[in-house]
Amino acid sequence: MNRQELISLIRQRHSFLCVGLDADPAKMPSHLQGQPDAVYQFNKAVIDATIDYAVAYKPNIAFYESMGVEGLIQLRKTMQYLHGLDKKAFTIADAKRGDIGNTSQHYAKAFLDPQGEYNFDAITVAPYMGEDSVLPFMSRPDKWVILLALTSNKGASDFQFLRDTTGKALFEHVLERAVQWGTPDNLMFVVGATKASMLSRVRAIAPHSFLLVPGVGAQGGSLDEVCRYGLTADCGLLVNSSRGIIYASNGPDFAERAADEARKLQIQMAQYI
Repeated sequence: MNRQELISLIRQRHSFLCVGLDADPAKMPSHLQGQPDAVYQFNKAVIDATIDYAVAYKPNIAFYESMGVEGLIQLRKTMQYLHGLDKKAFTIADAKRGDIGNTSQHYAKAFLDPQGEYNFDAITVAPYMGEDSVLPFMSRPDKWVILLALTSNKGASDFQFLRDTTGKALFEHVLERAVQWGTPDNLMFVVGATKASMLSRVRAIAPHSFLLVPGVGAQGGSLDEVCRYGLTADCGLLVNSSRGIIYASNGPDFAERAADEARKLQIQMAQYI
């Protein structure tokens, strides 16, 4: 999915909601636990319930890798289901990869290859190792890198806010260098919702780039603040909610409750489109 297709989808659904498919067997409804393909069935039900309100889905790869081969099978089935839907969605591998060039080439093939197991539209990448660890992900047409820029975890202050003698923070140096590696057509940035007040500083460096913003909902981020500081003429935002949607209920009504929570966010988002 290229940039214009993503923008068109956002306008069509009056939404910039990304649903995080962080499928944890221990948190899934009891009637699914222990069932064959439980994770896939859970994901499928969530997707069916939310597809009218969301434009993107983001499986966190760690949840699937921790289940071994079976988890990767469930991920593949989930992706095959998403690709087969008439109602399209942008897909993100939340993998946070990033290594020397040859290794990154194989990571890119694993997650982005149209002939591969998953065929994601985008992958999250850690920038710590620099340009040659990121560029291999950008060599595929209509595929995206979503680079970690400013995260909302407690440890973000360990490095990301370190300042040089001019007062410029490390995350700003990362952004300034990274925008030279790609364009708004193939490069997005992760900016945590609980750091929404910093979005104006991000926008000063990357005014036209899409931002993937996790942390709205269960983690306490404010959608209003995110839109105030981060919205662009083309929207420019994908706001992720995971636990607040997929685990809104752990009973048989989990899909209906997921739909309710996604609808609430979509209604709020429609005011800003």
